[in-house]
Amino acid sequence: MTITTKVMDIVKDKMIIVQHSKTENICLVGPVKLPVKQGDFSAIFQWYNWLKMDASLSKEEIIDGLASANLAFSQQSSVLVYGDFTHADDALIRMHSICHTGDIFGSQRCDCGYQLHESMKMIVEHGCGAIFYLADHEGRGIGLFSKSLAYLLQEEGLDTVEANHALGFSDDTRSYEEAITVLGALRSKPVTLITNNPKKLAALQAHGLAAEGHVPLWGGLTETNSFYLNTKVEKSGHIREEK
Repeated sequence: MTITTKVMDIVKDKMIIVQHSKTENICLVGPVKLPVKQGDFSAIFQWYNWLKMDASLSKEEIIDGLASANLAFSQQSSVLVYGDFTHADDALIRMHSICHTGDIFGSQRCDCGYQLHESMKMIVEHGCGAIFYLADHEGRGIGLFSKSLAYLLQEEGLDTVEANHALGFSDDTRSYEEAITVLGALRSKPVTLITNNPKKLAALQAHGLAAEGHVPLWGGLTETNSFYLNTKVEKSGHIREEK
């Protein structure tokens, strides 16, 4: 997909090239406004992201190469297990896509941190389950650096799907095949998926997930993430339903 001049100008204006060595530069992107809340603490931070790169690359070349750079594939995934996951008759699982800003910083631009921590509580209360923390899923598969650029576009009025498309990505490039393989090694009995998206459950079942159904996890609504949550309902098939 061709990146438009308007998109190029918006993101290029927020990029700074810093010399790192004779052969490498650092491309610094930001600031991105990041409303954060952790318990009683709340503040608005300015978020910057950087990428080490070949010194010969221009800003335009960096942006044009994002969709083929596979920036999301530089970390490893893990799974957090609770209870007798192998033998219990009934187990909950959450396929959680890493969200650096939401899971770590407590960003209120999304509901990811809420979903991660609530899933942990739900699994403990249930008595058995697992959270698959999928590290190559940042920004629905586009990578952290690209996500920071998508956030800048969202500040110009694009929704999360439109921003990904504007940068040359598909809406969702995540793969769950490795996680399903790991799940099969840990447990042969069916599971119940924690998700608000029936389409996600159906897609996972089509790829071999032994799941009998899903339980919803809706919440964490704030003034700063309501547009994001509405987009997930309207464009990604999510259903508003309380657990």
